[in-house]
Amino acid sequence: MSKIDYSWTQQDDDIEIDVENTDELPSRHNLQLARRLLHMACGFGIATLYWLSFSHTEMIRFLGTIACVLYVVEQVRINYPETAKKFLPLSKFVMRAEEQLKESAMVPYAFAVLLCIITFPKVIAIVAVYTLAISDPLSAIIGIRFGKRRIVPHKSLEGSLAFFLSMFVISFFVLGANLNLNIGLVFIISLLISFATTCFEMIPFKIDDNLTIPLFVSFILWIFFESFGIIA
Repeated sequence: MSKIDYSWTQQDDDIEIDVENTDELPSRHNLQLARRLLHMACGFGIATLYWLSFSHTEMIRFLGTIACVLYVVEQVRINYPETAKKFLPLSKFVMRAEEQLKESAMVPYAFAVLLCIITFPKVIAIVAVYTLAISDPLSAIIGIRFGKRRIVPHKSLEGSLAFFLSMFVISFFVLGANLNLNIGLVFIISLLISFATTCFEMIPFKIDDNLTIPLFVSFILWIFFESFGIIA
């Protein structure tokens, strides 16, 4: 029986890796401040619109449209690399090298926000989206710039502390402003949910954290609401 060669090389017709472009694009370990700020602005804007203006139905339609358009654009980018290459001078500020052959993190970002809004009560979804928008990129910025003490690989004490403190402020402010609860109970819930999410964020999942973080926040906060008999 003849042996089958399962190996492949860069010369294969169906697989092309643009090594030159890959080297020009940053990785997830780079600061890439423009991308982080865009991450913050998008999530902050969505959460604020949902809180102050859009109804549940309006928000679902709005985000559903954005998510679908974004997915189509990403498929075009991936399947027509010769066209995407023309936009490299601009896209390198928001794209990563590992995203050249797959959807960018904005796809799970958009669908995670949409799922939170569809599935969970409004106040819970708002906390989850603000956490994704602010705490996640802030922890990365602090960790990359100032992180010295490692807790787990790729996670520093400084970055995790930034995540915890920012999420605590978000939770305390949003829950306190939207729910008629004793201030002490709001403090306890905010403290517990922030600690739980910070610990969860350290787990090295292969799934994009833009998807896992808001869904975890929503689910665990919903459990706290049920446990304390809180009606959102």
